[in-house]
Amino acid sequence: MESIISQMKISDFQKLIKDIYFERDRKRGIDKTLIWFIEEVGELVRAIRKGSNEKVEEEIADCIAWIFSLANLLNINVEKSLIKKYPMKCIKCNSIPCRCDI
Repeated sequence: MESIISQMKISDFQKLIKDIYFERDRKRGIDKTLIWFIEEVGELVRAIRKGSNEKVEEEIADCIAWIFSLANLLNINVEKSLIKKYPMKCIKCNSIPCRCDI
């Protein structure tokens, strides 16, 4: 399974999340799905503070999955949104790596 996911496009992962969870997410609704995402972010914060890399990895994956669930409910194509917002360079200084003043 790991090798399949490592070769997966963002759009493929979004479809996978939709195929698995969309009906449950739709019944739950946007507001409650957003609350689930916020709870996962809280779990990520706790894992980072405890310094457990294994738990951090798990919580990052959960956060990403919940973001995709929200995107599916809102009919947003995450891959297109990322490319538009982050066009292979810093959107302010047009450099790789970013050379903006901090």
